[in-house]
Amino acid sequence: MIKVILIDDEPLARSILVEYLSQDPSVSIVAECGDGFEGVKAIQQYQPDLLFLDVQMPKLTGFEMLELVENPPAVIFTTAFDDYALKAFEKNAIDYLMKPISPNRFKQAFEKFKLNFAKPAAEPTPNYEAVIHQEESKLDRIVVKTGTQIKIIPVPQIKYLEAYDDYVKIHTPDGLFLKNKTMAFFEKHLDEQTFVRIHRSYIIKVDQLARIEPWEKDSFVAILITGEKLNISKSGYARLKQMIGI
Repeated sequence: MIKVILIDDEPLARSILVEYLSQDPSVSIVAECGDGFEGVKAIQQYQPDLLFLDVQMPKLTGFEMLELVENPPAVIFTTAFDDYALKAFEKNAIDYLMKPISPNRFKQAFEKFKLNFAKPAAEPTPNYEAVIHQEESKLDRIVVKTGTQIKIIPVPQIKYLEAYDDYVKIHTPDGLFLKNKTMAFFEKHLDEQTFVRIHRSYIIKVDQLARIEPWEKDSFVAILITGEKLNISKSGYARLKQMIGI
């Protein structure tokens, strides 16, 4: 049996997919979810073969939800918006369907999945990371998973970011959180008028800076308004000077 999960905040959209999928006896719809939080839990519980995943949902978008899933299953995206960035997903997702979804277009996408599903050799896990954030040039929030909890961090709450092996520590007034991303990713996707990389290990929110002090020979340290001290590299010092106008 092909285990399928439907994740869409619109009951009507889910009911249409249920109608289409019910015509195939090889399909078992193991869960229907109305938002991304439910979707993450259902994926962990049922380990489906295929998701029908809405892009625009409240609480978590479909893209953000995928970031929280280890080894995501095959995905067919559904959307009411013909955004150009979605075309990038054709390289990684099975397909994407525009709402309202016609029977013929559904059949085409599902047959594409079944062809891949029937292959005897396992296909490599799709890599969504390269296109997860192509729908927006700058981040306005970051979604992290801490144990079984999912937390949404508004970017204005970030004090600074710190490199930590394959993760980045996100320092906020509520504590620190780990995100499996690179410093280069955040340097690219955070607002360059608000954040600056002062060191290979640190990106700070400029309004958190209290002062800059000398530190050893030809080096400096950033003192945050919280009293925390962060090293500044030579290139970071140049970027910081340019940004704050000194």
